[in-house]
Amino acid sequence: MAEIADTARAFFEACESGQGWAVCQGWCTPDAGFAAQAEPLAEITTLAAYCDWMQWLMGVMPDGRYELSAFATDAARATVVASAQFLGTHTGEGGPCPPTGRSTRSDYVYVMQFDAGGRIRNMTKIWNASWAMRDLGWA
Repeated sequence: MAEIADTARAFFEACESGQGWAVCQGWCTPDAGFAAQAEPLAEITTLAAYCDWMQWLMGVMPDGRYELSAFATDAARATVVASAQFLGTHTGEGGPCPPTGRSTRSDYVYVMQFDAGGRIRNMTKIWNASWAMRDLGWA
C-alpha cells in the first residue's frame, strides 16, 4: 500500500499549498466526494470544490502553511489519514470581511479513502472550524 501513501502525500501537499483542483485531480477519481462537519464547508460535497476552496483560502491567507503531525496508512481499509495544523494570517482580499491581520493555528485531519485503482475516491475533513473563525475575527 505504499502507492496510496505516496498518492495521499502528493495530494495533501498540492491541496494544502492551494494548487486547486486543476493540479489535485490527477490523484483523485473525477467524482471524488468530500464531507466535513464544519460550517464553512457545509455546502461542499465534492473534492474538486474543496480543492478550489483551499486555493481561495490561500489567496485570503497568502502566508498559509501546514505543519504535518501524523501520516498513517490503513491498508485493510485503503485509507490514509493525515493530521496537521494549518497556520495563516488573514492579510489578503476576498475573505468574508476586509483583512483582519489576525492569525490562526488550527488542528485538522484528512481521512482519504482510495478506490481499487489507487485514486482518492472520498475525503473527510475533521476540523473545528468555529475555533479558526474566531481566531481570524470572522465569527
